[in-house]
Amino acid sequence: MANVGKPLKFKTPEELQQKISDYIEDCNKEGIPLTITGLALALDTNRQTLINYANKDEYAHIVERAKLIIENAYELRLIESGRSGDIFALKNFGWTDKQEVDSNIRLNNQPVDELVNTIQGIKNENK
Repeated sequence: MANVGKPLKFKTPEELQQKISDYIEDCNKEGIPLTITGLALALDTNRQTLINYANKDEYAHIVERAKLIIENAYELRLIESGRSGDIFALKNFGWTDKQEVDSNIRLNNQPVDELVNTIQGIKNENK
């Protein structure tokens, strides 16, 4: 259930920023991976409340930067060890690993459909 109507726990953006900074510093000091859920626990809240804060103008940049720092941590771990959990987490940040193939046939960099239409137009003009 969403906390849409719940009052904000952090009265100022600075208070939220300090708590986030403390979480990041503690994780780095202890060698604990940064995670969104870990951040929510450190803030004594949940993921939905973080989303709610991200939708408030005065807090949005703070939450988005924290998410970017955590996303970067996943990316670095992926580079170092290539774990599937990091891939899954990055997909939740909007990353994809799909390949896109352009199956349009081209002749002299012009789509074949356009060439066919041009040829048909010439044929119709000559009738």
